[in-house]
Amino acid sequence: MDSRPVEPPGAPASPPPNLHGDPAETGELFFGSVARLAASLGIAESEIGVFSAVTPSAMPTEYRNLLAHTGHMTVTLEAFHGTLVDVHVLRTAPASGAADASSYAREIVLTRQSDGAVVQYGLMRLWLSGLPAAVQQEVTAQQTPLGRVLIRHGLLRDVEPLSFWRIEPSKRLRQHLGSGDNGGAADEPLYGRSAQILVEQRPTVQLLEIVRV
Repeated sequence: MDSRPVEPPGAPASPPPNLHGDPAETGELFFGSVARLAASLGIAESEIGVFSAVTPSAMPTEYRNLLAHTGHMTVTLEAFHGTLVDVHVLRTAPASGAADASSYAREIVLTRQSDGAVVQYGLMRLWLSGLPAAVQQEVTAQQTPLGRVLIRHGLLRDVEPLSFWRIEPSKRLRQHLGSGDNGGAADEPLYGRSAQILVEQRPTVQLLEIVRV
């Protein structure tokens, strides 16, 4: 059962999400909402899985070490697995058509260079206007994990975890992750986090990161 808090009876309805505004200008962030981030790519939350909010202390140790930190997931995964990782883009919402030319979103998996095993599934939405032109070009080229791009260009960045999740994965998510291929049972729950990245103190990136151990 989803344990996220709900509004009490009689509370005013939340305004509909603004999926197009720049958060640094509107002040509106997703605050860890999986559904809103997934919607920017035309994906329903249920297509990913059933999400229950958890605290880091409730996660198995390996998952907690991978998720409960303020570092880039690229760096953390590479240290954990002892190999570099590659990005594979599954879907994009291009810099985003007529609706919002400053927003770029993508659905990805990260794989180990050592053996090709999938170690992360993720969703990302990024505001290109918050990045230098060279960084924009490298990100949208889709050849390099986001964390490595930001580090390579020496940008001041802060990674802020927003929510931690226990996930009962959908069939679609299991297929993307190759569940069972890393030695775990296909029906085991997964864990992940919602996070945002501030670049030069400006909210720039929204993330959902689901890892495998």
